[in-house]
Amino acid sequence: MTPLTPHRTRRRAASRILAAAAGFATVGALVAALPANATQDRHHGGKGGRTVDVQLLSFNDFHGNLEPPAGSSGQVTENLPDGTTRKVDAGGVEYLATSLRTARKSHPYSVTAAAGDLIGASPLLSGLFHDEPTVEAMNKLDLDVTSVGNHEFDEGATELARMQNGGCHPKDGCFEDGKKFKGADYPYLAANVTNEKTGKPILAPYWVWKHNGVEIGFIGVTLEGTPDIVSADGVKGLKFHDEIETVNKYAKILDKQGVKSIVTLIHEGGVPASGSYNYDCDSPSGGAGISGPIVDIAKGISPKVDALVTGHTHNAYVCTIPDPSGKPRMVTSASSYGKLYTDTTLTYDRRTKDIVRTSVKSANHVVSRTQPKAADMTALIGRWNKLAAPVANQPVGYISADIPGRGAASPEEPLGDLIADAQLAHAKTLDPKTSLALMNPGGVRSDLVYKASGSEGDGVVTYGEGFTVQPFSNTVNLADLTGAQVITALQQQVSGSNEASPKILQPSAGLTYTLDMTKTGAARVVVDSIRLNGAAIDPAATYRVAMNSFLAGGGDGFAALGQGKNPLVGSDDLKAFNDYLTANSSATSPIAPPKADRITIVK
Repeated sequence: MTPLTPHRTRRRAASRILAAAAGFATVGALVAALPANATQDRHHGGKGGRTVDVQLLSFNDFHGNLEPPAGSSGQVTENLPDGTTRKVDAGGVEYLATSLRTARKSHPYSVTAAAGDLIGASPLLSGLFHDEPTVEAMNKLDLDVTSVGNHEFDEGATELARMQNGGCHPKDGCFEDGKKFKGADYPYLAANVTNEKTGKPILAPYWVWKHNGVEIGFIGVTLEGTPDIVSADGVKGLKFHDEIETVNKYAKILDKQGVKSIVTLIHEGGVPASGSYNYDCDSPSGGAGISGPIVDIAKGISPKVDALVTGHTHNAYVCTIPDPSGKPRMVTSASSYGKLYTDTTLTYDRRTKDIVRTSVKSANHVVSRTQPKAADMTALIGRWNKLAAPVANQPVGYISADIPGRGAASPEEPLGDLIADAQLAHAKTLDPKTSLALMNPGGVRSDLVYKASGSEGDGVVTYGEGFTVQPFSNTVNLADLTGAQVITALQQQVSGSNEASPKILQPSAGLTYTLDMTKTGAARVVVDSIRLNGAAIDPAATYRVAMNSFLAGGGDGFAALGQGKNPLVGSDDLKAFNDYLTANSSATSPIAPPKADRITIVK
C-alpha cells in the first residue's frame, strides 16, 4: 500500500475521530475535537477572486468491481448525434483511476465523493477478502468521502467499523504476511443510522472539506428502507431514519457552524426515462426525465443543500429537481461498477460562503477502456489475484452461450431461472417433497459470459465467476407455505413497497403465471393463471418452498415468504449453484441459457 503522506495521515486521524462520532454528546463537540486541518483537502491551488469553481467528482455503487465487469454489466448506452445508440465497454478500477486523475488536472479545487455501496455484493477478487482490496483501491483513488449504502451493512456494523478503522478480520485474520489492513483514509458518513440503545450515529453524520478558505459540508445517508433489503443480522441493533428529516437536521447544524455550502451523499435514487447515460434528463423541463424515490426526497430536502449525489438504482442521470423553495438543484447518479463518473462544477462565493446555484454544471463521463491503465491499480489487482487464484480459477461447469442475469432485457432473467433451478435441486436432496424455488432478482449480481475471462477457455464457468453471480453467502432455506401465501408472495412483487419499483422473483421450472402490467398493484398478478407443474395453485394446500435466507427472513418486501413453517437450512447458495453446474454440464454437454418463459408479461 502507498505510504501515507502527511495530508493522508491527517485525514486518517480525522477519520478515526469522525468514526467515533457516536461517543460525543453533540456534533459540535465532535467538530471541536478535530485537530487543526483534520478536514483539509489534498488538492492545492491559488486563491482567486470572490468566486472559485470547485470540481466535485463523484461515483456510486462500485460494488468491489476492481476488474472490468464482464458482459452487459460492463457496458453503458450512449446516445449518438444521429439519434441512434451504441454500447460502450466501460469500468474497471485501472480505468477509473486514470479518468479521475486526468479530470483533476488543472483543477486546484477538487473533491471526490461517493454515494455508497462501494463494497458488498462484490466479485471474488474483492469479496473473498471481505472487500479489503476495494478499500485499498479507494484510498489510492484519493476518494475524499462517501456515504454508506445498504451493502455496507452486508456483514454488519462491526465489520463496517473495521472497514473504516482497519485491523485484520476477526475470523480470517490478515490476508497478506506482514501486512495489517489499514482501513479507509476517507470517512464513511451515516447520518441516519443510529445505535438503537444510545440513539447516536454509528459513524460520522457529516464531513467538511476545506481549502484556501473554501468550505463545503457533506452529509451522508442511506435509504431508510435498508433493513428491508439487508439480512437481519447485518442491521441488528441499528435504526434507520427518514432521509429528508435527517439531512435537514444536519444541514441546520452545518449552517449554524458557518458552513453554507452543502452537498448530500444519499444512497437512494431514481429511474430515468432513458437508459442512455447522456440523455437530457431536464427535457422538456427540470427533472422531467426521472421518477422514483429520489424525486420526492429531493423536493423535501432543505434549500440549504446545494446538490445531491445519489445511487442505489444503478442508473445514470444528471437532473435539476426543484428544492422546496422552487429553486433548481442538481441531482446526479453515475450508474454502477465504476463505468461512469460525474463531474460537477460548484461555483463557491467567498463572501456568502454559499454555492451560486445558477452556475452549477454537471455531466456524466464514460470510464473508457481505451485509455491507459493506472499502473498502481494494475499492480494492486495482480497482487490480490495471486492470492485469489487457487480458489478463483477452479472450473465448476460449462455453458453454451451467454446467460444474462443482471444485464437481462426482461424482468425474468435466464440466469435467475437457472439459480432457482439449482436451489430447487439442492432442496430436493434435503427434502424430496420440495415443490418450487424462488430467487430474488437483486441477488443475481452479474451475467454468466461464454467468452473466457482468463485462460480457462470459452464456455467454462469458474468458481470466481460463480462467486460474482452469487456473492452473499446466503443459505438455501426450506419452509412450508400455504398456496395462499405463495399467491400473496407473487402479488408482493408488484404491490406494497414494491409497487413503484417491482421486484420480480425468479421462478424454478414448473411454476408459471401471467403478469399483467397494464393493471395496478396486486391485480397485476393474474391469480387464475398460476400453475405448478400444470396444476392450479390450491390456496388451502401446503407447499414446500426453497428460497435463500434473505427471502426466508421476509427481505425485499416479501413478508409472506417470512411466514413459513417447519424451516430447514441447507448449504450456502453458491455451493448449491456450483454443484448444480457441475452435475448438469460438461465440456461436451454444456448448459444452454433457459428460455425465461415461465412468466408471461402483458404490457
